[in-house]
Amino acid sequence: MRFTHEAQLIPSIGSWISAGGAEEAAGATGSMICILPGSIRRAAANGNRRPLSRRPGVPHTGAMTAPAAAFTRCPAPWGTLHIATTAVGIVAVDLGSEAPEFVDGLSRRLHGTVIPAEDASVPARWRVTLAEAVGQISEYFSGERHAFDLPIDLRVSDWDRLVLAGAAHLDYGETASYGELARRIGRPGAAQAVGGAMGRNPVPILIPCHRIVGAGGTLGGYGGSTYDDRMAALAIKRRLLAIEGSRLLD
Repeated sequence: MRFTHEAQLIPSIGSWISAGGAEEAAGATGSMICILPGSIRRAAANGNRRPLSRRPGVPHTGAMTAPAAAFTRCPAPWGTLHIATTAVGIVAVDLGSEAPEFVDGLSRRLHGTVIPAEDASVPARWRVTLAEAVGQISEYFSGERHAFDLPIDLRVSDWDRLVLAGAAHLDYGETASYGELARRIGRPGAAQAVGGAMGRNPVPILIPCHRIVGAGGTLGGYGGSTYDDRMAALAIKRRLLAIEGSRLLD
């Protein structure tokens, strides 16, 4: 399955996913994946949203240039995660980096400026998207939400999009091995390449790469470039699976 201009149904994530970038928001053609109305399970509305708090600003340059993205923070069971949106939708969820590191990496990926949600130049609807993302992810952490209804700006390769779409079909509490996911997407024998795509997922939790585990019910991997980073990432993966009631061998 390749995501082109036609609509593709992905029941477990957001309202729609754009793979073509922010140009689509201005009307240019691009690759778009649509999640049709009623195709996801919505959690009960919760009127007790956590308000966005003031955050220390991150310096940026090019005041006359429109920002590529805006970001905010979200409380997590292990500390803080960062969420960023573009004009199209959520473009990044970072599970453990410090703000300067996150901003620098995303700025390089988007080839543009990334600024805090509180900055006066951030469009109001971007702030709404970020506030909704914080609310939904917080509900997920508390066990109140099993699926997400958020726009996602998915800027990845065709291969990664194929793999991530397969992961997005997994239900809350369901797991699959790397090899099983490779078979599900019609690429048997590509378990290692599936693992690589999982490691490049720009929006973890929203696209649930934590549900892809090792053969025989072992934990598998969850990113990280050093031993300490890998151990910290695996602890987060274990925590997310525990929230969903999944139990593994390690």
